[in-house]
This record gives sequence, structure tokens and C-alpha cells, in this order.
Amino acid sequence: MSKLPLVRDYMDKVVPTLRPEMDIYDAVSFLLDKHVTGAPVVDEHDAVIGMLTEFDCLRLLAEGVDADVPRGRVKDFMSMKVQTIPSRMNIYFAAGIFVGNRFRRLPVVDDGRLVGAITRFDILRAIKKAMPL
Repeated sequence: MSKLPLVRDYMDKVVPTLRPEMDIYDAVSFLLDKHVTGAPVVDEHDAVIGMLTEFDCLRLLAEGVDADVPRGRVKDFMSMKVQTIPSRMNIYFAAGIFVGNRFRRLPVVDDGRLVGAITRFDILRAIKKAMPL
């Protein structure tokens, strides 16, 4: 029996992160500059304390009145309930988490620290590798 592929085999090891005190408009620019739809929010120890996605940022316009858009920090808009997974999880189980949720990316955490992230696109790479010839 072959060894199951693990999240660490497909995850991105360099992950753009945000800080909770960052201005929300700087964070929007950051996401656009990095071409990502979301980023983990980490503390000074690289522990994941939240997630800011494009969905969270939509509140900037949805909660604004006329041209008066809200101001704030990342911590005011981020999702605080964050699903994380360990790098040693098998890729099939990770795919199941994506199927059961609307997440586009999952932070990968080992020993309380962010070590990477895996996206639905990364799962596609695993599917391609597993496809029969």
C-alpha cells in the first residue's frame, strides 16, 4: 500500500499574513498586491488569531452609507473562528474539509505556529498527480 500524500506535500510554505492592528484599507491593498483572496491574521508569535478574506472586506461597502465607508483595523473585520489543519494531515481529509465548507484556503499550523496554507487549487494539484494515466 502506498503512503497517503500529506498536506505538507502540497501546501504553500510562504504565506502572506496580516496583523490585527493593520488599517483595513492597507489590508485590502495588501490582498490585491499579493493576488490572494484572503490571509491569516497572526500575532507576534505567528499564532493564527483570525482570517481576513475578500468576503470580510465586502462589509466595507455593505455597512457604509452613501460614500461614507467604515474605518477600522483588521481585527474589526476579520473572522475570528478559523479552521486550521496540521501539515501531517492526509490530503484526502483536507479535501473533505473544503467540500464541507466555503473556505478557499486553510492555514496550516504545527505546534501553535503558522507553517503554511493550502488552497482548493493546491488540492487540484494532488488530484492531477493521482489521476490514472
